[in-house]
Amino acid sequence: MKHLQSFRLFEARASGLTPDQEVFLNRYTRGTWSVNPETGLVDVSGDFDCSKKGFKSLRGVSFGHVSGNFLCGANQLTTLVGAPRTVGGAFSCANSLQWGPSAFKNQLTSLDGAPLTVNGGFYCDYNQLKTLDGAPQTVGGDFSCAHSQLKTLDGAPRTVGGNFLCAHNLLTSLAGSPETVGGNFYCRFNPLTSLEGAPQTIDGIFHCDAFRLEQGEWNFSGWDWNFSGWEKILTTGNAAAQKLMKTLPWTQPDWWNSELQRDPGKTVHLLASCWKHMPEDLKSGIVIPPGYENEFGLFSDFDDLGLF
Repeated sequence: MKHLQSFRLFEARASGLTPDQEVFLNRYTRGTWSVNPETGLVDVSGDFDCSKKGFKSLRGVSFGHVSGNFLCGANQLTTLVGAPRTVGGAFSCANSLQWGPSAFKNQLTSLDGAPLTVNGGFYCDYNQLKTLDGAPQTVGGDFSCAHSQLKTLDGAPRTVGGNFLCAHNLLTSLAGSPETVGGNFYCRFNPLTSLEGAPQTIDGIFHCDAFRLEQGEWNFSGWDWNFSGWEKILTTGNAAAQKLMKTLPWTQPDWWNSELQRDPGKTVHLLASCWKHMPEDLKSGIVIPPGYENEFGLFSDFDDLGLF
């Protein structure tokens, strides 16, 4: 071990790390660290946790791959410069109300410098974020940007394996949302006037201030849509909930008519999977292109189209 430590110090200094940076790495690494000779970046086998220390930076260290968790929350960071490029576990630069004084709160306004890929969860809550630019585009676990100053979700990951939490922001629409969320989608405590941009697939709960849909009630995949949750709000929800729901493109006849003109074959099958759950006023506005009438034999209530 003595020889290993001596080699590590030689390797670090040969790569430009200062004694202060070596102390920083040794103190907060739970596992081992090394300088990658190909990238010149510091790789960590294990976790790195420098949270709640009041740091204003990552001490000039540039991280490459961290196999475990990388935790730098509750400091005084204004930038994520130097953060790992890839993280095998979770990444957190979040603050929390219970973590006390401002000396232990990051003050991030953007995610520039954040990891490109995070296999676990990504947490940046309780910052001063005005944009999600720089966020990883794929997150294996949860993604939480709650309690910030976001007016848009532009820059958010395209795919989130767990929950997506953007509550307590300044959002008026869901433009920029992930395309797919494997868990719950929480967007409460935002001044939403439109749901446009919402994920196409949410495997868990959808919860905004106006209404809540349970697991499986907001979901579609390929040619198999589940319209029942949207139908529930459109037919039994209060006025505010219905108004908000009608801002989704696919709750309007014009969207369906446009899709039928653009790709009639696919859209016919799409309608087949959700027709029985569509409200009557939506059905009545859909115009089937000539030549595709027979395709609608799949519908049990085909007569509603007025084609026969």
